[in-house]
Amino acid sequence: MSDMTSMADAPRSPGRPRSVRADEAIVEATLDLLAEGSTLEALSIEAIAARAGVGKATIYRRWSGKDALLMDALGRLKGVPPQPAGRSVRDDLVLLVGAVGHNVDPRAAKIMPCLVPEVNRSPDHFQLYQNIVAPRRKLMREVLRRGVDSGELRADVDIELAMALLTGPMLIQRVLRWHPELDDQILPERVVDAVLEGLRAR
Repeated sequence: MSDMTSMADAPRSPGRPRSVRADEAIVEATLDLLAEGSTLEALSIEAIAARAGVGKATIYRRWSGKDALLMDALGRLKGVPPQPAGRSVRDDLVLLVGAVGHNVDPRAAKIMPCLVPEVNRSPDHFQLYQNIVAPRRKLMREVLRRGVDSGELRADVDIELAMALLTGPMLIQRVLRWHPELDDQILPERVVDAVLEGLRAR
């Protein structure tokens, strides 16, 4: 018997499939360790396995390595990206901007601010972050392009710059609480309306 029993090797009990239970235990352990202060660099597969109550082999059967596991775990903090309805450029942008800096897991408040210096310091961690946010950027890019194609937005709009203008205020407010008197509930609408004022076709 191994020194650490894998949940995947434990007897099957009624309820959810054992593979799902193991997956969730591993992801939860990863997020718990990060929320408790472990850095991305210091976080080890050994520590994750010990916290999850599984063997290292159980983790490696599911993820190719730590970065792949981190991408899944950090992606869970963000939740599933909202899907634009496709009827109104403004409404779709408000929906997407409202999701910027919003996390479905309360541990994100401890984890995300601590990731900023690590993302800036490590090319690998920077790429990990890019892989997580790229699908969300793609959704916003598609909405802006739709606005240009329909004539609602100017033909010469710099879409990548527009995305930065829409995203930046939400990130700095929700991650750093830059201005405590700004109302998070209406900020997405205010940001979108301010940016669209300069993007709309005349």
